[in-house]
Amino acid sequence: MISDANDPELNGKYIGTITKDFIKVSDILKEAAYQVRSRKFSEFPIFPMSKEAQPIGQMLLGKEEKNLDWNYYITYLDEFIQRKLIAEDLMEEFQKAYKDPDEFCCLFVMDNDFTKFVYIPYPED
Repeated sequence: MISDANDPELNGKYIGTITKDFIKVSDILKEAAYQVRSRKFSEFPIFPMSKEAQPIGQMLLGKEEKNLDWNYYITYLDEFIQRKLIAEDLMEEFQKAYKDPDEFCCLFVMDNDFTKFVYIPYPED
């Protein structure tokens, strides 16, 4: 359920398009993750991304307005628990697997029948 950018399933179809977009939006996502944590909304910011409109989180960056392949939303762990996308008894497991949000972006990639958590390192400054 939780993977990183080295996942073989990702490498084929998704890693190129995700990475191409991520380079353009990483600074915005990193700042948004920082704001979620500093304002004490959650220690676990999550960025759902999809090519179509979807109901999880709040729209952060629309693909048309920023010339991207993906729409980016922002939410956090609590919404995934409330929507039963992560079972409450797996919350601790998710929290342990969650990578340092100062270094990695937690994306929730949704495309047709593909849904997966992906951690992508932010580019070095």
